Amino acid sequence: MPTYEYLCKKCGHEFESFQSISSAPLTQCPKEQCARKKWGRGQVTRKISAGGGLLFKGSGFYGTDYRSEGYKQSEKKAIIDSHPKTEAKTEAKTEAKPAPAKAKPA
Repeated sequence: MPTYEYLCKKCGHEFESFQSISSAPLTQCPKEQCARKKWGRGQVTRKISAGGGLLFKGSGFYGTDYRSEGYKQSEKKAIIDSHPKTEAKTEAKTEAKPAPAKAKPA
């Protein structure tokens, strides 16, 4: 059941009410929620609210879940190409090092 927010025009009290979607909106400030000491029977208006957010769980809810295999392969290639290649740097470093000298037996 959704929660609706209301504002009383007479006493300025804001309150929430759990109602069915098919039920009619409230027209009077409820006696048990009225901000006045003596119930004012104020007219209420339903406020526009954001409501509850939707939470999607599991696969199939993202645009990237249904990408073609060709698109996925090109994205992987683009990521690999954008990063510097570390293999060439490590090869250059190993070639520049001199070979360790062998100790002669005494």
